[in-house]
Amino acid sequence: MLSKPSYLNFDNESYPWKPDIDYCKHPERYRVGKGEQGVLICEPYKSEIGQYWRFKTPGIAKQSSEKIYQMFQTYLADNDFVGADMARKYLQMGYTRARRYANYKGGKKYDKANDFRPLERGTGEAEKAESAKIFYGKWKSAEANVQYAALKKRWKSEKG
Repeated sequence: MLSKPSYLNFDNESYPWKPDIDYCKHPERYRVGKGEQGVLICEPYKSEIGQYWRFKTPGIAKQSSEKIYQMFQTYLADNDFVGADMARKYLQMGYTRARRYANYKGGKKYDKANDFRPLERGTGEAEKAESAKIFYGKWKSAEANVQYAALKKRWKSEKG
């Protein structure tokens, strides 16, 4: 059986992150989730952080990841776990999306016209692999931050 993209038959109703919630005003409604879940939905963080998220070239990825990591540190200094977690998710997404573009031409993993069959790997841009490495380092630095790890553990046990 071929695996198909997770966005097919997506159930918006059961998805815990909602675009109409201001997670700065209502942080208690935020859920950590797995990986990058909610990263392109949770406002105002999506707008605050997303404007800096770029990975087209290694130089751009370096600037972007450094800015987002600085925002991560600022959110932690402000004791804003939701902001810090969202910044961490953008760093992770910088890695995963750049890797996808490194692996697949145009970043397209599935062939929509052919029942979403996976496309051939190794057709992407080598430059994106460098961008991915840059984001990977910042993502792992964020995850290794002792204050962040403690806040995340407490948040998950108390709120999910």
